[in-house]
Amino acid sequence: MNTHRPVRALSRTLSRALFHSSSAAAEPSFPLKNVTKSNFEPVLAELRRHVAAADFVAVDLEMSGVTSAPWRDSLEFDRPDVSYLKVKDSAEKFAVLQFGVCPFRWDSSKKSFIAHPHNFYIFPRQELPVESPTYEFLCQTTSIDFLAKYQFDFNVCIHEGISYLSRGQESKALRRLRLAYEDESNLKEVRDAPLVKMADTLFTERMKNTFTEWHDGLLRNRNGGSKFQGISNDRQQHLETIFFKMCPALSLNGFTSHQLRLIQLVIRRHFQDLSYVQVNGENSCQQHLVVHTDSEDDRESLMKEVKDEHLRQAESKVQAAVGFRHVIDLLSSEKKLIVGHNCFLDIAHIYSKFVGPLPSTAEEFVSSVNEWFPHIIDTKLLLNANTVLQQRMKKSQTSLSSAFASLCPQMSLGVRSTDLAFQLCVKVEVQVDDLRSSNWNSGAKHEAGYDAFMTGCVFAQACGHLGIDFEACLPSETLALNEKLKKHINLLFLSWNKGDVIDLTTGNKNAMSVGSKKKQRYSEISFEKIALIWGFSSKLKAQEIRKCISKVFGRSSVVSIYHLDQSAVFVQFKKQKLVSDFLSLKDTLERNNGPVSVLHPFAGLLEGGNTRAADYETYKEICSSPNAKVLFADQAEAFGIQWKTKLVEAKASLDTLECESSGVQNNALDPASKVDEKSERKDMDNVQSDSSSAHVSHYKIIDSLIASRADKVRTDM
Repeated sequence: MNTHRPVRALSRTLSRALFHSSSAAAEPSFPLKNVTKSNFEPVLAELRRHVAAADFVAVDLEMSGVTSAPWRDSLEFDRPDVSYLKVKDSAEKFAVLQFGVCPFRWDSSKKSFIAHPHNFYIFPRQELPVESPTYEFLCQTTSIDFLAKYQFDFNVCIHEGISYLSRGQESKALRRLRLAYEDESNLKEVRDAPLVKMADTLFTERMKNTFTEWHDGLLRNRNGGSKFQGISNDRQQHLETIFFKMCPALSLNGFTSHQLRLIQLVIRRHFQDLSYVQVNGENSCQQHLVVHTDSEDDRESLMKEVKDEHLRQAESKVQAAVGFRHVIDLLSSEKKLIVGHNCFLDIAHIYSKFVGPLPSTAEEFVSSVNEWFPHIIDTKLLLNANTVLQQRMKKSQTSLSSAFASLCPQMSLGVRSTDLAFQLCVKVEVQVDDLRSSNWNSGAKHEAGYDAFMTGCVFAQACGHLGIDFEACLPSETLALNEKLKKHINLLFLSWNKGDVIDLTTGNKNAMSVGSKKKQRYSEISFEKIALIWGFSSKLKAQEIRKCISKVFGRSSVVSIYHLDQSAVFVQFKKQKLVSDFLSLKDTLERNNGPVSVLHPFAGLLEGGNTRAADYETYKEICSSPNAKVLFADQAEAFGIQWKTKLVEAKASLDTLECESSGVQNNALDPASKVDEKSERKDMDNVQSDSSSAHVSHYKIIDSLIASRADKVRTDM
């Protein structure tokens, strides 16, 4: 045994560790522009130049959560229109905490892309007056914990995050301001009202005498040329003579809001050539004045000028409150190619936060999005849709970190290598302010700015592998119109774990077969054949529900059962007509007086009297509700569903075709199963024919079912 080998191995390990640590120390950290409200304005000016010169702009968002309930997650049984409703719910309920923007510009002299990564902290702070809406959003504990794991600075986000207004909110605020200032009565004047309190009477009389003394003094001194003097009594600390727009005025200092309202009453009742105005003084402090004018025309001109100034100041506050949306307006106006990774939810957030309320359907949404952002490409879909890129990925996962590691290994590992396997197809350098670098340590994953940079790098390498020659491209050429990319533009995955793809140009939806997508557990899902059941006992499992239904409609009647959560299941039947038959039988059993017999196969399913059932369309309606309940059964109740069963009409023609088709297949495959199928169909028909009569009691239904089952048992014996 050679005892020196472990020592040598340890020595090599320590040497290698020291080498890498010293190399890492020599490498600078990843250059990233962090942006808060304190440096937003100058950074926005720089970003305008970078975006204008960019060939494409990569974006990434970090949110406070993704799903508000387990059943709100993307499920295999979700139809495309339901998938959109779930994305819509997520975008409406959760906040965007970080927004990464990274313009990429091709530098022909360096033969590389220059990236300008920006990491914006944003927070929906209320910047407008009290009458503006306040923001509320949900936080998902797993998402918050995930961000904390990657050192997300929540203090910076909340205290220094950039606020914003959507276009809809801005329009509403401006409309409200213009309505408020289009009439003089809205200049905070008060109506005449009787004075009830003695203190108010004494105060108004004292102020009347004061204004009379000041007013008469103005008239006496008009031609004397002497300076205006302050009130010569103990009220001098409250009243000061000044000029306002070339007119003599009294500045009211130290009065309460109630006293100011009383002063307005005094002015209106007793002085035609005096006006009460309220303006913003130094440091945005409100200044209250009583102004003297020589004529009615002068008074009207003064009040109009004050009113217009109020409106301009209010509009400037609204413009300042627009905040981060200026970045979104920039991206939209420049019509650059927007690059994201699995970004349908990101686009929904951008629309919801910065454009307006999300439309109720996916078709309306894509139509509006295409007007704002005509060119969007999803790198996740691009990697899955192209065989060249699939081969390059070598069947690895297409998550952002995996794609970055596969296509950009040197940047991912933070090392430089001469190994051809590690060479980049397209060079990328980073520039922040005046610092430009091609060597750095890898940045912090799941920081929006760095994730946007990774997304852009993946896209640049993908373009290289597709054969796009950036050196040969003219500066005037638009990357979004490149022939090798056109067929991938504006195609996004509608849900984050399925192959449903939506075209943002046409609104068409289709399923895409992707190589790296995990195998679907349920094949050939037919939404017309699905019944939704909820509110049953939590002890009831999927297999027990299948058994209950199969005892009535036959062993092969149920194709699959899928749990939404502990309170609800999807049941996919073999035939569409079985959905209506099941709902009809359940409704009949529950409408009869008396409890359902414990001998009936549905007894366990209907136990407790709270079981509800409907078709797939009801599931869509419940998904469209803005309520946020953890359990689906609670969500349905909050949605307002009171009935126990929602009946649907069976499509006889379709069922006839299905029966004929399945009958031929069954006869060919198994003659013995034909006997069982006939027997099961007879059982079901007996029950259904009995249940269709309004005058037959549920006991006869039970007796009919039990008798038919007993006859079958005797025959089998």
